[in-house]
This record gives sequence, C-alpha cells and structure tokens, in this order.
Amino acid sequence: MTDQACARLTLSERTTAAIADVLAGRRLRLADALLFGGPAVIASIAYMDPGNFATNIQAGARYGYALLWVVVLANLIAMLFQALSAKLGIVTGKNLAELSRAHFPRPVVIIMWIVSEIAAMATDLAEFLGGAIGLSLLLHLPLIVGMAVTALVTYSILLVEKNGFRPMELVIGVLVATIALCYVIEVFIAPVAWGAAAYHSVVPSVPDAAALTIAVGIIGATVMPHAIYLHSGLTQNRSPARKESERRRLVRFSNIEVLIALAVAGLVNMAMVMMAAAAFHAGHSDVAEIETAYHTLSPLLGPLAAGIFLVSLLASGISSSAVGTMAGQMIMQGFVGFRIPIWVRRLVTMIPAFVVVALGVNATQSLVLSQVVLSIALPVPMIALVLFTRRADIMGPFANSKLTDAAAILGTIVIVILNTILLLQTVGVGIPGLSSS
Repeated sequence: MTDQACARLTLSERTTAAIADVLAGRRLRLADALLFGGPAVIASIAYMDPGNFATNIQAGARYGYALLWVVVLANLIAMLFQALSAKLGIVTGKNLAELSRAHFPRPVVIIMWIVSEIAAMATDLAEFLGGAIGLSLLLHLPLIVGMAVTALVTYSILLVEKNGFRPMELVIGVLVATIALCYVIEVFIAPVAWGAAAYHSVVPSVPDAAALTIAVGIIGATVMPHAIYLHSGLTQNRSPARKESERRRLVRFSNIEVLIALAVAGLVNMAMVMMAAAAFHAGHSDVAEIETAYHTLSPLLGPLAAGIFLVSLLASGISSSAVGTMAGQMIMQGFVGFRIPIWVRRLVTMIPAFVVVALGVNATQSLVLSQVVLSIALPVPMIALVLFTRRADIMGPFANSKLTDAAAILGTIVIVILNTILLLQTVGVGIPGLSSS
C-alpha cells in the first residue's frame, strides 16, 4: 500500500492493514505487538469498575489482608475465561451471544437474554453510581448533578466508537493507565504490611459468614458477565485471519494481551484491598462506604491520597460505564438481532441508578449488592463459553485441550458453588464452619 493511499485510511483501517501485514510476515517489529493490544484492555476495565472499589474497601477495612486470596483466585478465573472468549471471536468470527442464538433452543436464548439484560443493569448501577460519586466528591456537587454530568461524559466517549475500534481502544487505554498509576502511588503512600499481604494472597481464609458475602461480591465484581460476552465481540472482526496459521498467531497475541491487561487489573484490585487494609483496618474497620473512605483517607494518609482515590474512581466509573453500554448493545444484537440507538441504551440502563438515588438508598451498599447480582448471573455466559470452546465442530483445531477444558469446568463449578452458598446464606440457611457475622 502506498503512503498516499495509507494516509486516506482511518486509524482503525490502518491498524487492520498493519495487523494483516504482520500476520502475513511482511513486517515484524517489536512495536508491532502493540497493534494487537486493545480488546483485552477494554475488557479489563470491567475488572476495575466502581463495584470493585466498594467490595475491596469493605474487604480491606473489615478483614485486613485476609481476603486477598479471593482477588487472586477471581483474577485467575477471569484470565482463563477472557482468553477463551477472545479465542471464540477470533476463530468463529461470531460473538458469544450470536453463537448462543444459533445453537441453543429459543426459550433458552430468551432466558439468557433476560438474565444478561438484568446483569447489564446491575453492571451499570455500579459503574454509573461510582462515576457520579467520584465527580460529586471531587467537585462538591450534589450526587444527582454528578450523575447527569457522568451521563453526558460517558455518552461523549461512546460517540468515539463511530470512528472505528482503535480510537475507543486508545481512550479506554488512557483511562486504564490512569487508574493503574493512581494505585501505584496509593500503595506507596499507605503503610502496607507487605509480608501479611503476600501471605494472604496465597493462603485462603474466610473469617465469618459476612466475609463470604464480600468474597462472592469480589468475584462478582471481578469476573463480569458482560466482559465475557464483550471480549468475543471485540475480536470477531477486528483482525480477519485468512488461514489457520494466521488465526493461531492471533490467538497467541490475544493470550499475551489478556495476561498483561488482566494482570494489571488484578494488581489494581489487590492494591485497593491493601490500601483499605493499611489505612482503615486497625482503627476504622467500620469504613464501608466510598464517601466515608474518601473523607477518612485525608486525615489518615493526607489530601494527596484522598485526591488520587477520587481521580481513580472517576476514571473507573466513566470508562466502565461506557464499556458496559457497548457490551449491552452487542448482547442485545447477538441474542435478539436488533440494535437500539446508543442514547436509548444509555438512558435505559442508567434508570436504576437514578431510582436508587431518588429513594435515598445507600449508594455504596447498592454497589456491593449489584456485584452479588452479577455473581449470580455469571454462570450463564461461563457455561455457554465452556460448551462452545470445547466443541471441535465449532472451533476446529482450536477446541480446548483437555487441560484447558478441565480448568474452565473447575472455574465454573467454583463460581456455581459460591453462588449457591450465598443464596443459602441469604435465605437464612446456616453455613457449616462459618460463624455468623
């Protein structure tokens, strides 16, 4: 392609053309690896949304470092399922919702769609409220005004997608980097007990029944249903492969991106828990709300720590809300075959957040409960993904190996068991071995 012809292409078209050159062996430089970065970066924002802030603050403040192992476990499960979702889109050229509509009976598809829409609303409740809380605290605005501004900002980000996939990837990438940088600074400001953090990252413990609720909330806030659906849609048409060797190379690059992007997300989540443990557990273990955490951080660790906390929350809420709306559009189109205007999707999914504020419901508690709802909805896409990626008639030579299949099934079983325990606990059935809170 001539330089003149290349100049007429959009950024996304130039990215696709450059990827095709790499896959065909016409160019291969170290910097070319960045061309394949994007889908997992966008998906990773779901693992750093305001729901994570709410559950991680509660986990660290109340139980110190004891629940760090849950963050590690959730992130490992997330890496596996995001890699499988990305592979599904690359190999089949279809996303998870489309394949579900094509292969499952219609009643099952309708139920999956309804569950996914409920999960989308729960997702947006967390993301939208988080951004609004951050904005209202940072600029001293009423929460309802913060919500209105958040809605406008997220809609503006969504309009970027009209210019193709690459500008959106870059915008979300900048916001992800902002969140990560904020927490790098936070863990150096907070007096983290690194030995205890390392120990509890690998040694499981559940102090009491309330810790179990928070643990399931952490998993619900980390392994997200809409992110599993979305990742397959982000990869399905981004870099069309013409032969098996090119698909294999795409899958390899995708796996590397997933490992890096979700490792960053996992470290951010661990940093959230460690910051809360270091700042609040010793003398302020009752801190359970984002607003309280902000006001308590300033006298404990200084105004810089509190300000950085708000910046990270704001970047998280805005970016994750935009990504959640993208996922909702893709899920609806995949399951029922039609799209609605993006402003309608944005309006419908943010209604629960306005209702919560109008009714005077505690915002942070709503965030935690929304994560529990997500955790209960999570097995639906996980089971579908396992079923599809293990089938040779769908995946061909890219079907899951026995080891991958076993790991995916085990991860799904862990999620289902945790959710079952949570439901039993919610209806008042005692959990053997766990004292009541």
